[in-house]
Amino acid sequence: MLVAEMLMFFLDWLFGKRQARSAAAAPAGREDLSAAAQAGGCAPGTSIRYSPELIDRLVRDHRSLFDRFGAIRSAAREGRLKEAEALLDRFRADLHDHLLVENVRLYVYLEHALANDPVSHALIREFRHDMDEIGRNVVAFLARYAQIGSSPALAEAFVAEFDVVGKVLADRIKREEEVLYPLYAPVG
Repeated sequence: MLVAEMLMFFLDWLFGKRQARSAAAAPAGREDLSAAAQAGGCAPGTSIRYSPELIDRLVRDHRSLFDRFGAIRSAAREGRLKEAEALLDRFRADLHDHLLVENVRLYVYLEHALANDPVSHALIREFRHDMDEIGRNVVAFLARYAQIGSSPALAEAFVAEFDVVGKVLADRIKREEEVLYPLYAPVG
């Protein structure tokens, strides 16, 4: 329970407390994985079970985030700043949800499952550390432009910075999918 409390403290610190969204606002393609979690054994020292659907879910999240990112870029470049603001808020919430699942279901699982493999364990820790830094920077960016719909003067800087943030996220996602995700396997 201590680990879960520490994680929630970290996420509250990283993303700020946010109001719960209605079920209708949940991202498309998100299903309850609790039944699937029963399919594999727990990572040593945790109650986190292997889920055969987890990687597919995370990859779908990435595609959904990319789609939303493109919609935000288009809205901002076309001067539809109120729309861009609403899409940014949704992007922030979807990213928060994705990072929460990734942190708990993937990183914690892999850190424990690969604890006896020093090279893989170090790689997991490096990925996690890098994602923490990227997460803080993206959250700061999203906070800076959260009111873009009522501050049109921010539009030019937003579009330029948005493309930089997009490249960082795209590079990170590519590395996760090519290097990290293949390490996820049942304990056994």
